[in-house]
Amino acid sequence: MRFLPDADQRAFAGSLHAMLTAADTPAVIRDWSDGDSRRGRALWRRVAEAGVFGLAVPEEQDGLGRHPVELTLAFVELGRHAVPGPLVETVAAAVLLAEVPLAKRFLPGLLAGTDLATLAAPAPLPLDTDPAPLPLDTDPAPVPLDTDPARVTPDADTAAVPLALDADAADLRLALAPDGLHLASPAGQVRRSLDPARRLTPLTPDGELLAPHPSFGLALTWARLATAAQALGVGLALLDRTVDHVRQRTQFGVPIGSFQAVKHRLADAATALEFARPLLFGAAMSLRPADVAAAKLKACEAAYTTARAALQLHGAIGYTAEYDLSLWLTKARALRTAWGTPEECRELFLQDALTGRAGA
Repeated sequence: MRFLPDADQRAFAGSLHAMLTAADTPAVIRDWSDGDSRRGRALWRRVAEAGVFGLAVPEEQDGLGRHPVELTLAFVELGRHAVPGPLVETVAAAVLLAEVPLAKRFLPGLLAGTDLATLAAPAPLPLDTDPAPLPLDTDPAPVPLDTDPARVTPDADTAAVPLALDADAADLRLALAPDGLHLASPAGQVRRSLDPARRLTPLTPDGELLAPHPSFGLALTWARLATAAQALGVGLALLDRTVDHVRQRTQFGVPIGSFQAVKHRLADAATALEFARPLLFGAAMSLRPADVAAAKLKACEAAYTTARAALQLHGAIGYTAEYDLSLWLTKARALRTAWGTPEECRELFLQDALTGRAGA
């Protein structure tokens, strides 16, 4: 089965691509990584004005209606341009808040792009498992190598608390606790992720209880779908950049792209990405948790495979943080485990498949 966007969907994706191309996202990402969110927030408002976050909110809550296919197209472009910020977390928050009585209090800011939201959940549902195992700066308390990377203990007297993405820049911080969805506050220092543009902060659910029984399962499905789409976009960008590079770099007087071994690496990457695409859009159409888990697994693994090929084919320059390729390389690795590790997604899909077979 082929999943092809219609003319309106292609125009929507094309307009986002043009806007993000003109935005010089590498410079925005570097500012964001340094804690300067001004240009990132300006770009965020433009993304919101394009209707991206409204695609996850029902019309009765002033959204555009829930359109997972269009949201998927949008997040492919956001990943292609490596746009920083808690994009997926804002979608998850919008889905959660649309189901609670206080929706009118929070959703207008999210839909307008004036507010950024982030979200943290306790184990066994960590939302981001990619903190750097070794410090990238002089942080005196790196996460030990034998510690669950989805958790961080600020000090010996404080219980482990979950991490949230970009909580230092977010206007709305949410945390899921056993008794429901709470407003939250930071509970420790910002930690650097494997992706420098992903700043991780421990949150504690010490604020107002917003909903005792939030629809987290639905929010998790939407978040995984958006993460998968983002990963596919990252992989496509890495492939395009690497193809351009091997056409220009020469060895023995010829472009290295003419070497059979290089062609095979790029063909494997392109095949992995193209196989992930129909799974992703099929999951967007069904919104079944198992389908979405399979799409996330495939898209994130395809992006990671492409990242490894891109790093090898770029050679030593690919290892340098100053080279823009690194902005996509690190994001591919971070997205692989955000909102569900490969093992978790694989287990969900296999359980669903075995249940369906047993019921047949």
